[in-house]
Amino acid sequence: MQPILETKQLCHVYSEGTPFQQTALHDVDFTAYAGEYLGIIGHTGSGKSTLIQHLNGLLKPTSGQVLYDGTDIWSDPKVTHQTRFHVGLVFQYPEYQLFEETVYKDISFGPKNMGLDEGEIDRRVRRAAEFVGLTREQLDKSPFELSGGQKRRVAIAGVIAMEPSVLILDEPTAGLDPVGVEAILGNIRDYHQATNATIIMVSHSMEEVARSVDRLVVVNDGTLPFSGTPREVFRHGDELEAMGLGVPQITRVFLRLRQLGADIDPSVYTIQQAKQAILSAVRNRGGV
Repeated sequence: MQPILETKQLCHVYSEGTPFQQTALHDVDFTAYAGEYLGIIGHTGSGKSTLIQHLNGLLKPTSGQVLYDGTDIWSDPKVTHQTRFHVGLVFQYPEYQLFEETVYKDISFGPKNMGLDEGEIDRRVRRAAEFVGLTREQLDKSPFELSGGQKRRVAIAGVIAMEPSVLILDEPTAGLDPVGVEAILGNIRDYHQATNATIIMVSHSMEEVARSVDRLVVVNDGTLPFSGTPREVFRHGDELEAMGLGVPQITRVFLRLRQLGADIDPSVYTIQQAKQAILSAVRNRGGV
C-alpha cells in the first residue's frame, strides 16, 4: 500500500521554555496507508490526541515533519490550508460544535468554505447525510431538535461532506449507548467500503477497534511501542495492560489460560477466534 500520511521524527513540546514545559511526542515515526482502516489506542495523556492534531495541521511540530502524499504540510501556507480539506478531523463530542439553523446548513459549512458551487454543495450534503443515516426530513430540522446520537451523525456528516482522502475520528462513540455505538461504527464501515478513504479511529475501547480496523497503532508516553494487526498487537497483552490499556475481555481470559499453563494462543480478540483456538488446542492434545 502507498503511504498517504507520515510523520518523521515528530516531536511536540507544550509550553516550551516555561516551567510548565511538557514533551507530548518523542521522535514519532507514524505511517497511514491509502485506503486502510487504522486504529490508534492509548491511555489518557498518552499523546494520541496530540498526534492526530498534527496530521491535518492543527498543531505545528516542535521538530520533525508531517507529510501528506509525500509533501511536508508545513512547506507552504497554501499546502497547510489544502491539507485541512484532504484530512478531515472529527473531534470527540463533535455535536457541541453544531451552530447552524438547520442540519443542512451545518453539513454544508465545510463545502462552502471550499468555494464549491451550490449544485456540488447540495450533492455532497445529501450524500454525506445518506452515509450517516440522516433522512431528508431531518435536513430541514434544527440540529438541536435531534437526539444525541443524531447530532453526532450530523457532525460527522459535516466532515464527510468535504470528501477528505483521510477521515480521522477521535473517540467517535464516546458517551453513546450500545445501539448508538453500533450505528456509528456501521456508518463508518459503510463509508470506508463505499469510498476507500483512509480511516483513522482513535478509541479507548479495545473491543470496538479490534473488530473494526485492519491495523492498530499503540501510543504510550509520546512514543509508538507497537503496531500491527489486532492479533499481532494483542500478543503483547501483558505489556498493554501494564500501560493501562484494557485488552478485550476474551483476550484477557486467554492470557490467563496461558499463564495457567494452557498451550493456547493468547492473541484472540473475538468469540469466533476463541472457538477456533480452543478446538485447535483440543485437537493438538488428541481430544477429537
